[in-house]
Amino acid sequence: MTSTHTVLGLETSCDETAAAVVRLDADGRVEVLSSIVGTQVDAHAPYGGVVPEIAARAHVETIDAIAAEALKVAGLGYGDITGVAATAGPGLVGGVMVGLSFGKAVALARGLPLVAVNHLEGHAVSARLAAEIPYPFLLLLVSGGHCQLLEVAGVGACRRLGTTIDDAAGEAFDKIAKTLGLPYPGGPALERLAEGGDASAFTLPRALLGREGFDFSFSGLKTAAARLAETVTNDIERQNLAAAVQAAIARQLGERTERAMAAYAEEHRDQPLRFVVAGGVAANGVVRTKLKTVAESRGFSFDAPPLAYCTDNAAMIALAGAERLALGISDPLDAPARPRWPLDAAAALANPIHVHGRKGAKA
Repeated sequence: MTSTHTVLGLETSCDETAAAVVRLDADGRVEVLSSIVGTQVDAHAPYGGVVPEIAARAHVETIDAIAAEALKVAGLGYGDITGVAATAGPGLVGGVMVGLSFGKAVALARGLPLVAVNHLEGHAVSARLAAEIPYPFLLLLVSGGHCQLLEVAGVGACRRLGTTIDDAAGEAFDKIAKTLGLPYPGGPALERLAEGGDASAFTLPRALLGREGFDFSFSGLKTAAARLAETVTNDIERQNLAAAVQAAIARQLGERTERAMAAYAEEHRDQPLRFVVAGGVAANGVVRTKLKTVAESRGFSFDAPPLAYCTDNAAMIALAGAERLALGISDPLDAPARPRWPLDAAAALANPIHVHGRKGAKA
């Protein structure tokens, strides 16, 4: 790395319109100059989830102001940035197109390099926004749309070890929360309800116990919890069921991650063992505690992004773009918006989890 990169990042893959300015200096130090997130929670709350058309329209209406605010907070103008990074997928493609098109316009008007960033790569580097975490490391990416274990060897070099075969953990949190009558967004609401609950009061299924490898499955848990939700008759039972669901999700994440750690440690005997958890579900306190305990028991360091960078944000997109620009990597202005974009394309092609025409996790 021979120069400093000051990058405007743009994130519009779901229901947050976000912009940030991140500086990556020649010594690899990261400074977040601004990170602005415009939420659409109130617009989607009446529907109990994200409505793609509403999300896309909201991005169109606010992206210009959000980007201007990010530059204002950073104390910079468009003439001070050295590159533009925008999420190009995976995600709700209408929203992705908004942020990517805005980024292309800035790049074209200012003669700046454009980096079309994989949203998942943004999550992969998100912990590096606040801590020095050298490559390689083992990553658990766990959010509303994704649940994957990845070996991250370097910039853009990710090898998939395991993924969800049906629902992602965050999706299970949200949908179970909905069956319990909790407001959107469901994951944080369920965590609040679970406080003080007795997780042993309900027995929930444990998925994939006899299956080798590092894949996840939360569909059975989601169905069982939905049926139990129909039987609860008071607030104590609802609280206990929420605690049981949270514990079951944390347990599966811990079990599969521990198995991946054993394999990773065998392959990296002479290297420091680093573990990172990222994504929206990484903000859950019970999940964090479980994974930290597993990491410590296996001799891994444990890192997670600050809570502000767990959920979708543009600072992680800006950093992913800056790291690529530092290696001389950029993209043409005709870079496409992609609804699906696996981090490990080879693994997705060789062992596809979701075939054509089947709905499911984004990658």
